[in-house]
Amino acid sequence: MTIKEQNYWLDTVAEPATGATGALPDQVDVAIVGGGFCGLSAARVLAQRGVRVALLEAESLGWGASCRNGGMVLTGMKLPVPTLIKRYGREAVQRMYAASLESIDLVERIVKEEGIDCDFSRCGHLEVACKQAHFDDYAAAAARIRSEFNHELRLIPKGALQSEIGSEIYFGGMVDETSAGVNPARYVDGLAKAAQRQGACLFDHTRVTSVSTRPNGASGSFRVETARGALTAKEVLLASGAYTTVATPSLRKKVIPIGSYIIATEVLPAALAAELSPRNRMIYDSKHFLYYYRLTPDNRILFGGRAAFFPESESTVRESARLLRKGMIEVYPQLRGAKVEYVWGGTLDFAMDVMPHAGKIDGMYFALGFAGHGVAAATWMGAKLAGVICGDPDDNPFTRIAFPGAPPGLRSGNTWALPLAGAYYKVLDWLT
Repeated sequence: MTIKEQNYWLDTVAEPATGATGALPDQVDVAIVGGGFCGLSAARVLAQRGVRVALLEAESLGWGASCRNGGMVLTGMKLPVPTLIKRYGREAVQRMYAASLESIDLVERIVKEEGIDCDFSRCGHLEVACKQAHFDDYAAAAARIRSEFNHELRLIPKGALQSEIGSEIYFGGMVDETSAGVNPARYVDGLAKAAQRQGACLFDHTRVTSVSTRPNGASGSFRVETARGALTAKEVLLASGAYTTVATPSLRKKVIPIGSYIIATEVLPAALAAELSPRNRMIYDSKHFLYYYRLTPDNRILFGGRAAFFPESESTVRESARLLRKGMIEVYPQLRGAKVEYVWGGTLDFAMDVMPHAGKIDGMYFALGFAGHGVAAATWMGAKLAGVICGDPDDNPFTRIAFPGAPPGLRSGNTWALPLAGAYYKVLDWLT
């Protein structure tokens, strides 16, 4: 069987949302650059509140990371809690952790309110320990999260791990029942259609080529040039994530684009699927250079990871298919004979400090740095920024932290050092 070099999730969307046809409006209150989770969530809230909003997406709606991920709606952040508290202090991290929990509630609420058929399920996530030392650290992490955030995690010793995963290579696990799974392509499609129902104007295949402040005393107003013409806006919200371009150079210098790749097997027999993931968790391992995997609603295994650090291309996608299949069989020898039907890649937006960020840059609102947590975090950030634009108090803890720039060899448009970063994390996994 020939592997389809395309996103499995997109094959599950019957009638994808499309943008408006015709000319752009001459003027809007808010122009949003980027049609993924963050931009669509902001557009929905702004339109609900009577704001004239135009969303501008260079490709199809949800084309970037929003449709290409594993559909994991996860609690917490990328960095461990002790690292976060040491860096930002206990109170700030408590607000950050609360935001991560609130973001999952927001996704669930949107799905229910808008009637989005996207297989949202509070199935929980399972982190599996690749070394005994990693599992030993889980107890301290669970105790810290319980005491600091009043949030419960459950440890699964190696002897009981078969109740959670049909693999024998791990040293134990840790379960968070709050996390969820979703079909990301159907979710982003439903979010787009919800924003349109509220009155937002969404324009796909409308690449933004430049954004400039209008002269002659038009303070606070912007001229946005696109492939389909120009418009003016009182405010601009940048929601372009890893696909941020030279149109907004100051933000582009902050973004580290990291390639992430996924394979999907053929539909598996129900008994085999139940053996591989008895509780249908979202699963990821404890390495820096990690694997993440899950069952789909139709009983495929989606298996992803940083097989190549470079953003997606034809060569990196094909090489990733080989590497990920090898990794999948190491985790699940039962799948040695299973056919891989799909492979695809996407690009995640990392910041140098591996944190999400939001706020203003060059007078424009922005949010990015979701680092694989974007299904929930980007939805929440978009809604929060929309509220601030409408005059709500800014209670977003991620607008209050420093936002370092990326080194030239890692930032968008100049990523020659990415393989060195990948090698560093592989060595770190070996050492730790």
